Amino acid sequence: MRFAPPRFTPAAPVRVDLASDTQTRPTPGMRAAMAAAEVGDEQAGSDPTVWALCDRVAALLGKEAAMFLPSGTMANQVALATHCRPGDQVLAHESAHILTSEAGAQSAITGVLVHGLPGPRGQFDVAALEAAITVPSRYAPPQRLVEVEQTANRGGGACWPAETLHAVAACAHAHGLATHMDGARLLNAEVALGVPAAVQAGGYDSVVLCGSAEFIDQAWRWKQRLGGALRQGGIAAAGCLYALDHHVARLAEDHANARALAAGMAEIPGLAVETPETNLVFFDTRATGMTAAEFAARLAREGVLVSVTEGTRARACLHLDVSAAQVDEAVAAMRAAAAAAG
Repeated sequence: MRFAPPRFTPAAPVRVDLASDTQTRPTPGMRAAMAAAEVGDEQAGSDPTVWALCDRVAALLGKEAAMFLPSGTMANQVALATHCRPGDQVLAHESAHILTSEAGAQSAITGVLVHGLPGPRGQFDVAALEAAITVPSRYAPPQRLVEVEQTANRGGGACWPAETLHAVAACAHAHGLATHMDGARLLNAEVALGVPAAVQAGGYDSVVLCGSAEFIDQAWRWKQRLGGALRQGGIAAAGCLYALDHHVARLAEDHANARALAAGMAEIPGLAVETPETNLVFFDTRATGMTAAEFAARLAREGVLVSVTEGTRARACLHLDVSAAQVDEAVAAMRAAAAAAG
């Protein structure tokens, strides 16, 4: 089996890319900001734009310090490695990104175990957490960390209510466990809930990757082990700063487009559509007689891309590069693909 991605050769010119919000392209304004960025050597602490981004995000999330990392997966793994020791156990939802989408890195890199907790829409409550917490024993792994994901990707882009986040964090701390938030779409939750990111992350010892000054200091050793710092990283950091200045409030447009897409898809025979809370629309293709991969392949031939999770479940993701008009195009292509299957 091959693990490297194939060279992307679309079956048709891509008209609507709903595969992921990672598919967005820098806007002209963002490209200009990146080109003009003042840069230096992050490893030596001499990149002013990286420092500006770290200070900005730490303040945004109500933490003392921050670390610039190239991906959410790397942020999660640095956090787990800093909080835990080999043989420790992490408590997270059974569909959490660290369990389903990070290639077992927590075991391969840090040597920790992740125990999956049940709950609807990618979330668990205090009762589920309490049920999973064990009495310390030399026969069981030490439980060290509780992890949540805001928003819950495989839960349909669902937002943890702030009160649930606070209750889970308080329960974890009461049992002597640290807390980490995978905040890959935390700002989507801020826009959807109207609750500041710092309030949502208030009970969490680390998030994206921010934390106490001591925690971030210790995390630097793991950053070094996993690849080190960026040279002239301010070019990328400037794009992040531009996004914070210009692209957060407009996430509401993505949420509105997600609702419009879901409404249109709900009228297509054979598609079972989950109601979106943010920018992710999950749907099931079982009643069309196709797997999600087969349905996605039909769409790709019409220039519409979606992602496949497993079996008959698929995901459409709304983002900066998908307009309301393109939502209509996507719905038309999906209607034609479903009809062709029948």
